[in-house]
Amino acid sequence: MTDRRLWSYKEIAAHIRVQPDTVRSYRKHGLLPAPDHVEGGKPYWYADTVRAWVAARPGNRGRRDG
Repeated sequence: MTDRRLWSYKEIAAHIRVQPDTVRSYRKHGLLPAPDHVEGGKPYWYADTVRAWVAARPGNRGRRDG
């Protein structure tokens, strides 16, 4: 099953337990995947895109979704 819910910086930040500004910085520095959707100039990512990115992040060391 795929998770097509769209996540903003806020949802991504909650998922990886950082502040939204940290996620914005990741994007600014090219560390986030390209947004799956942009609406009103705001980027959004599918939950599955974020989970795949988290799993592939350096230093992940097998953490699991909470």
